[in-house]
Formats: sequence, structure tokens, C-alpha cells
Amino acid sequence: MVLTAKNIHKAYGPLEILKGVNLEIPNGQILSIVGKSGAGKSTLLHILGTLDWADQGEIIISDTSIKSLGSNQLAAFRNLHIGFVFQFHHLLPEFTALENVCIPGYIQRKDDQEVKARAKELLEYLGLKDRTEHKPTQLSGGEQQRVAVARALINQPDIIFADEPTGNLDSTASRDLHQLIRQLRDDYGQTFVIVTHNQELAELSDRCLEMKDGLLI
Repeated sequence: MVLTAKNIHKAYGPLEILKGVNLEIPNGQILSIVGKSGAGKSTLLHILGTLDWADQGEIIISDTSIKSLGSNQLAAFRNLHIGFVFQFHHLLPEFTALENVCIPGYIQRKDDQEVKARAKELLEYLGLKDRTEHKPTQLSGGEQQRVAVARALINQPDIIFADEPTGNLDSTASRDLHQLIRQLRDDYGQTFVIVTHNQELAELSDRCLEMKDGLLI
């Protein structure tokens, strides 16, 4: 299993959000998590992605127990093993598409030419060969999201977490992203965990779970 979650609890004051979530995700699976707004989907995603801590329980990613890592170790582990794609692209506006994709590789202190070559390869794979020197404001919403996907892939992570990745896209760009996720799974064996309200995206996943009353059903 690329990820195992055991008995995950999370509360904010008296409000209990997660009530003992258990989950196993095998390598190369596209998993969608659906549910009503406020059901705790994004909270769970942030905990699984190590962006937040559970009050109780354990997360194991690639045979590493997250609670065994100190803050610096966790940041390094997250950068190397985990990718993120959010509803809002979070691209740095002063940098080109190529530079935005390179950033996680530079954080790993990888060789500059190696990082740039990998970034160019990904952008070409994602249909952005001619957009590498464009800044985010010069790209469409769908193109910006593909740049964000390339950035998530640059360090060849074990798992990518996507929080409403089509929420800011029109229907055509959304369908393109759906197909891209499946293509990445087929070509690279990439594992995805996706929180979505998009029924079409959920149906294209290998597995779909609903969050209700603080649990996955």
C-alpha cells in the first residue's frame, strides 16, 4: 500500500469532523472522495497529505509513519514523496511556467539542468511545449492547472492529492484534466486521491468513497 490511514480523528473545539477514518490506497489507484460540503473531505485530504495533524490515529506513506518525523524531516518527506493540485493553481505570478514547475526540484537541491530537463519533459507531455516561457497570466485556466500538475509530478511523488482540481475550470478543461489524470495513471502508475464535487470525475476513478458523518462509506 502506498498509503494507510488508521483510526483518524480530528475535531475543532466541540465539533468532531473525523470520527475514526480507516483507509488503504494501493499503488496506481485513482481514488475519489465525495460528499456534501462540510462533511470533512478537505480536512481528511490535508491530514492524509501531511498538511495538518490528526488528533488521533496514524498515517503511513511509503512505509514511513508520519508521526515519527520531525518538522524538518516531514517537510523534506512531503516535498519528495507527495504532490498537490488544488482548485486554485497557486502558481507564482512572477515566474514562467517552466520556473514554477522547477521549484519543488530546486527545494530538493537537485541539479539545475536535471530539474529543467525533467520540467520541460513534463510540460511537453502535458501539451504545453510552446508555453514554457509564458507566465501564469498569459495562460488559460486549463493550462495553468496543467502547469500545477507538472509541478506536482516534478519529484516523481508516490502519491498526488487533488482538492477540487476542476472546481475553477470550464467543462472542456475539466474533461481534459479528467483524461489527463487517467493517462498519468496508465503511463506512470501514478496514484491519485481526489476530493471532488464533480460527478464525472468521480465516476472515472478506480474507486469512489463517500464521506458522511465523519467516516468514509
